[in-house]
Amino acid sequence: MTPAARLQAAIELLAVIDRGEAPADGCVSEYFRARRYAGGGDRRAITERVYGILRHRGWLHWCLGDDAGRTARELVLADLVLSDGLAPDQLSSLCSGEGHAPAALSPDEAALSRTLSAPAGPPPDWVIGNFPPWLEDQLRRRFADALVAETTAFEARASVDFRVNRLRLDREAARSRLAAEGIETTPGDLSLLCLRLSERKDLRGAALFREGAIEPQDEASQLAALLVEAAPGQQVVDFCAGAGGKTLALAAEMANRGQIYALDLSARRLQQLAPRLQRAGVRNVQSRVLNRKAQAWLDSLAGRMDRVLVDAPCSGSGAWRRNPETRWRLEAGRLEHLVATQQDLLRQAAGLVRPGGRLIYAVCSLLPAESEDVVETFLGNAPDFRPLPIGEVWQRALPQSVCPVPADQTYLVLTPLRHNTDGFFIAVLERAVAELAPGNQTLASHPAAAV
Repeated sequence: MTPAARLQAAIELLAVIDRGEAPADGCVSEYFRARRYAGGGDRRAITERVYGILRHRGWLHWCLGDDAGRTARELVLADLVLSDGLAPDQLSSLCSGEGHAPAALSPDEAALSRTLSAPAGPPPDWVIGNFPPWLEDQLRRRFADALVAETTAFEARASVDFRVNRLRLDREAARSRLAAEGIETTPGDLSLLCLRLSERKDLRGAALFREGAIEPQDEASQLAALLVEAAPGQQVVDFCAGAGGKTLALAAEMANRGQIYALDLSARRLQQLAPRLQRAGVRNVQSRVLNRKAQAWLDSLAGRMDRVLVDAPCSGSGAWRRNPETRWRLEAGRLEHLVATQQDLLRQAAGLVRPGGRLIYAVCSLLPAESEDVVETFLGNAPDFRPLPIGEVWQRALPQSVCPVPADQTYLVLTPLRHNTDGFFIAVLERAVAELAPGNQTLASHPAAAV
């Protein structure tokens, strides 16, 4: 492909990402699957251009004099001027409109290419942190004076983590076997089941993956499953199971004893679970689609479950390292809808928890609106639940972790800067046990002891 054709491809691909719901990496794969003629060098150059724009999009908007609303073509042209230093005549030469080249510059585009430059003075925090300015209040609530340091940490490339399946082998044995295949790893700092690739490789061909001994899973997501403290013989619900990553982790902690109910609104996502269960050697999971037909069955579980995990759908702001495009797709109306959904899911799931049992709420988000605010709203309407200090849960679930959590910390907040994980929020809530008050027949409630 010519440089001009690569440029046009970058414009097309960025436009696909901007208007789509699929992750950027999926858009990239699909785009090149339909264009087999693009060589390796072409794919690399086009992808680097697109991801470069996604990772400093805030700066481009600032230089263009706005914070949103630019087309993919405008962003690519601005990137050529500001990042590559192309002169107006060079840009006009690339945009000739001939063959597979981009269309010729409009008069406004030609004028902009002659005057475009970075504004004078220091850029605002939303530009440095590369996030939409309307999210600044939320992010400043979370990070305060560390806002810039924390948000710029999302520009680093995320590590490739995977969880070792205790049903198959332990972490050191997995690490040795992978090393024998030429796959070098380092242990995670937080999850005792986490291994991290020393260099990026596709693990799907590894023998351990085919045997179900390892599963791709970010360390933060592993911690969410471990902090459930699911034990053999318990009754556990994974209320938003999706494709089942945490379901598999819970089954391993339960040593295949007891029962896990993997629930989700999407039949398509749950269909991905069955082959993963078989590969991992998991035998204690039932999956159900949450629809009207399942309501009577779901009602039969009310008040009986030892643990209920709600890994709720969210903005995905904690995964901006992996999906940089999602920060620019998020809109205020969408966030409000997600918060309402999270509150509704938490209310529904709470009814399944037995007295003395636990409700665990987790989101891959660092926005307080989706985390503390949701939990505090729930607790205000559910007086029989109380939060367990996450430090106490951590000390039991992760006694050998090299990163202890303070015992008096109420909730767990993980960030790329502080923990080198995806951003994550986890709350563990316990349901009170009703008992007879001393000296009379009046029922009183108290929080249960740790189960």
